[in-house]
Amino acid sequence: MTVIEQIDLALSKVQDPELHRALPELGMIDSVAFSNGLASVKVLLTISGCPMQDRLRTDVTAALLSVPEVREVSLEFGFMSEEQRNNVKKVLRNGREKFIPFAQPDSITRVIGIASGKGGVGKSSLTANLAVAAAARGLRVGILDADVYGHSIPRLMGLIGQRPTAIDQMFIPLESFGVKTVSMEMFKPERSDAVAYRGPLLHKVLEQLLSDAYWGDLDLLFVDLPPGTGDLAISLGQLVPASEIIVVTTPQIAAAEVAERAGRIAHQIKQHLIGVIENMSDMACPNCGEIISLFGTGGGEATSQRLSLLVGADVPLLGKVPFNPELRTGGDSGTPIVVVDPTSPASIAINEICDQLIVRKKSLVGVPLGFA
Repeated sequence: MTVIEQIDLALSKVQDPELHRALPELGMIDSVAFSNGLASVKVLLTISGCPMQDRLRTDVTAALLSVPEVREVSLEFGFMSEEQRNNVKKVLRNGREKFIPFAQPDSITRVIGIASGKGGVGKSSLTANLAVAAAARGLRVGILDADVYGHSIPRLMGLIGQRPTAIDQMFIPLESFGVKTVSMEMFKPERSDAVAYRGPLLHKVLEQLLSDAYWGDLDLLFVDLPPGTGDLAISLGQLVPASEIIVVTTPQIAAAEVAERAGRIAHQIKQHLIGVIENMSDMACPNCGEIISLFGTGGGEATSQRLSLLVGADVPLLGKVPFNPELRTGGDSGTPIVVVDPTSPASIAINEICDQLIVRKKSLVGVPLGFA
């Protein structure tokens, strides 16, 4: 094997840090030369100002120096043309035009919408913590913040102010705690800007967030839905027909009655209701240990029973997450409670719910599985 062939082999093992594909496969290696122990390589970046340039420099240099004959490395960076970027998008989409990967017949990604009848029940906090808990178990996990008006996932995941890398009309989700995240907030000129979209435009926004992001291969995609039974809840069922729904409520019976409506709309558009989570449940007094029911009792059970009757099958109460001020504190600081305090009652309850979710109830028999 010639030295150039050894260099090509070494470069084939270097992956783009964001796209997770080999550099030669993406067309990022423009030229390779070798003379008197000096390996000269030109790497084409997808965009100018690529945030991963330093990481690529380190990885490529290490790969080249692993070749015995290479004693010195000369690395040059250039930028792709529009045609070359289009080829990258085709590679990532397996030659297909823009599409929603999770809506394809061969997709094995579970899309789980987290819904609630009303705001303020801790839906987004639960979404973030469930996703991080699943990622800690080795699953490939993503969060789509579909709460266009009240997006809070970037703060909860410690991603405030960060922007995704864009390749023309395709962008790379940001990642924290092992979870890929996309939110409308990441595309606004200013965080404080309000989103004032109406019906048809909301559907288009959700479609673009699903199709324009390069999610890679995911096991789970959590979709943080806006409260209520409006456009985006319906659009998720239309865009990803196989999506599943979890309904979040508090123990208060009045809140449970409203939460039931979110489950009803999911059932009407043929989504699978996989369970109910009761948040802000009974907590132990930190001083005397007495159980305190800040928000009443019975809401989770009531929602589960009513939805089970509606569906004609068991819609289980997946768990009760005790009220915990640290759940709020972790959200404000951008570090989920399952990371900050994994032994707290809230973290234990969330992890137990996660253990139930990651078990796929449906068989994969008959599902065409793609090979890469």
